[in-house]
Amino acid sequence: MFARSASSVRLGRTTVRLLVVGPCLSLAAAFGPAAAAVGDPGHSGDAPYRGQVISLLRHMTLQQKVGQLFVIEVAGRDANSVSDTAKAVNQRLFGVDTPAQAIAKYQPGGVIYYTTRNSDDNIGAPAQVATLSNGLQSAALSQSARIPLQISVDQEGGALVARFGAPATQMPGNMALGAGRSAADAQRSAEVIGTELAAVGVTQDYAPVSDVNINPNNPVIGIRSIGSDSGLVSELASAQVKGYHAGGISAVAKHFPGHGDTGVDSHFGLPEVTHTLEQIHQIDLPPFEADIAAGVDTIMTAHVVMPAIDPGVPATMSHKILTGLLRDQLGFDGLIVTDALDMAGATATYPPNVAPVQAMLAGADQLLVPPQMDTAYGAVLAAVQSGEISGQRLDESVFRILLHKFRRGLFQDPFVDPASAAQIMGAPQHLADAQAITDRTTTLVKNDAGLLPLATGPRNVLVAGWGVGTTQTMASALAAHGATTQVRESGTTPSSTAINAAVTAAQGADLVVVSTNNAYAVDASTGQPTAAAAAQTRLVRALLATGKPVIVAAVRNPYDVASFPEMPTVIDTFGYTTDQIQSLVRVLFGEINPVGRLPVSIPRADGTGELFPFGHGLGY
Repeated sequence: MFARSASSVRLGRTTVRLLVVGPCLSLAAAFGPAAAAVGDPGHSGDAPYRGQVISLLRHMTLQQKVGQLFVIEVAGRDANSVSDTAKAVNQRLFGVDTPAQAIAKYQPGGVIYYTTRNSDDNIGAPAQVATLSNGLQSAALSQSARIPLQISVDQEGGALVARFGAPATQMPGNMALGAGRSAADAQRSAEVIGTELAAVGVTQDYAPVSDVNINPNNPVIGIRSIGSDSGLVSELASAQVKGYHAGGISAVAKHFPGHGDTGVDSHFGLPEVTHTLEQIHQIDLPPFEADIAAGVDTIMTAHVVMPAIDPGVPATMSHKILTGLLRDQLGFDGLIVTDALDMAGATATYPPNVAPVQAMLAGADQLLVPPQMDTAYGAVLAAVQSGEISGQRLDESVFRILLHKFRRGLFQDPFVDPASAAQIMGAPQHLADAQAITDRTTTLVKNDAGLLPLATGPRNVLVAGWGVGTTQTMASALAAHGATTQVRESGTTPSSTAINAAVTAAQGADLVVVSTNNAYAVDASTGQPTAAAAAQTRLVRALLATGKPVIVAAVRNPYDVASFPEMPTVIDTFGYTTDQIQSLVRVLFGEINPVGRLPVSIPRADGTGELFPFGHGLGY
């Protein structure tokens, strides 16, 4: 009963009805090829909306059109009444007190929810988020243009990028899905996420990540990617697109044209992808092509440079990439949204008054969280007024934005029922599906000593390694199987004192389970393991040297085993949600058979070849 589409939880409140003024055909002709072309390819359902979109576009002011280009963040858990902290954030960002006032000031096309970023603090209980969404939509509809908002969030699933925590259902994440190899599971995972987001008024998820992670030292993608095989990423990412649509929201494939082979985090620098044109077409582009074929609504740009296409220019600012490649070659006619414009990958090269203009000129339609909103808005407005951005180019993007909102039903009714949100988010069937899907992703990499599966019964178990919540959850699950547990959590970078304490505790244990988190990470500036990776490796080896049976659980990237290939027992979970830790322990005791398979290949640390191939995985 809970797996309902967004339309089933919409309230029958004020419907926005737009009257077509004048003959649609003459208006379309007045707009010329731009307006006529952007909605044409592959969307037979656009015809009922085209006239309404053109009519609305013709009656919008220039300022309203420019506003529609922006997706902004707002601070606070209510549209009209916020804490002093949130008020200070809104004042700093926009010069206003409340989210509703920010909507009135800029009339933006969209809003994105965050939790801790800039102390935005948007996300609490489901009913609260639904009420916030309704308040923001009311603020948008109270403006003269009466255009509903696109409300977005980054809810990729998994342990890394999930803005909604409990009670929202925590799906296993992309690389775990890659290990599970099931398009049906990928689609259902996205459907659950979409259904729950729709219930609280979110209309768009910035997912799926469609990057092919072929670089083990990628500092920003990693387990956010499905894997290192373009075919697998294509199959599962496009399945997620369908799943989000089934859940009642729109999907955003990211990060075009591919962020999977970078050694720099674009939040903090400008990465370069040195693939040849042939490699770009063989590795990076197929998932996006599959997403487009699946009907993806929006594609997000990457702040990466691809010299083979446009040397020195980030994709977000590259006309050759956004228009020449994505629009013209791949035939994508949906929305193009930039990655956040306040990331260093954008700001390091382009000042706040330049970045949004360049992104528009490159072919982007939506400008996501510029670092200085007044500056960005004023720069785009001035660029249109001066002719640097033509009126036709502006209308192309606004046409796509409005058409997108019509397609997604936002003009029909953008409101949701707060009372229903709490029933839908974290529904029993959703939680059951999440655990079942997760159980099909855990991957047994090594069982050289035949230690697994364990027999249930009394034993003293030391739980060591990374993660306060992770180690405690693991200890509780082990105790449920008869173990007496002791926890020695040592953080991301175990100190010598912490390592010695864990070794001492291991002396009195029958079994040691140690969790690692990026124990293979490499410092890009030195080519050597990071301090954290080196310390975690020392912890693992010190525990092995005790002579006690040791199980390593790599709870993030699966490459950790390359740092300690002598370890006889290694399991990959690809994340540390509660379900993933529960699944890990169930595998340890043979309650479920480990059926996951590596969605990436594992290189040897010395660079001499492959330690474990793509597709490797053991069972019982």
